[in-house]
Amino acid sequence: MSSVAQPKRRGLAGRIPSPGFEAFGSIFGFIYTFLAGNVLLALANAPLVLCLALVADPIAAWPFFLALSVTVPPSLAGLFAAFKALNDDGTSVKPVAAFLRGYRRSFRRAAPLGLAAVAVLLFLGVDLVIVQALPAGAVLVPLIVVAVAVTVTVAVMAIAGVVLLPEAGLKGLLKAALYLSVQRWYLSLAMLVLLGIVASAALLQPVLGVALAPAPLLFVVWSNAAYAFHAALGKNPKNP
Repeated sequence: MSSVAQPKRRGLAGRIPSPGFEAFGSIFGFIYTFLAGNVLLALANAPLVLCLALVADPIAAWPFFLALSVTVPPSLAGLFAAFKALNDDGTSVKPVAAFLRGYRRSFRRAAPLGLAAVAVLLFLGVDLVIVQALPAGAVLVPLIVVAVAVTVTVAVMAIAGVVLLPEAGLKGLLKAALYLSVQRWYLSLAMLVLLGIVASAALLQPVLGVALAPAPLLFVVWSNAAYAFHAALGKNPKNP
């Protein structure tokens, strides 16, 4: 019996693919990109991270921290560029160089986009505080919350578009981002959940939260945004 069963085990084992260099190299590429991305995000947003670590109740000073977050959009563009390089280059990815290159190339469009998004969020935040005491607050508060969600989603989607379509105009990217955010509403909801987790981690544990959480979650955000743009353009996401 054993002489019959043994060849069967060998035959089955022969059909199971063993992990090779490419598989381990791909895993290392992801880990390296995530770790480097977290460090570079923290450095690019050092004032925000430092103040989060020092202030006991950041939520009470939300306008101040929202103003500090103007550095986030350009750094997010740099991180998205590193993720794009990970998809394009595979195991030979150089995330630090890709981040810095993407940050530099996208800054002229990502920075004004970030300023506009922060200004809109500040306006909506102040309105939210004011209308809570009004009789019409029960109607206005949900509308303002939806406007905040749309602003965040469109801004992040547009930043992804800046990286994916470097030749496109900012106005056209904003229109496309708004359209895709509504059309792919389920991806927008997933994006808001993931961004909420990143923000919560940064608020609760600024150092550990920024060091560990952002890059893996933002990679999912990037993948969903890239899929939405590629689907709209009729391209293969693996070959943009």
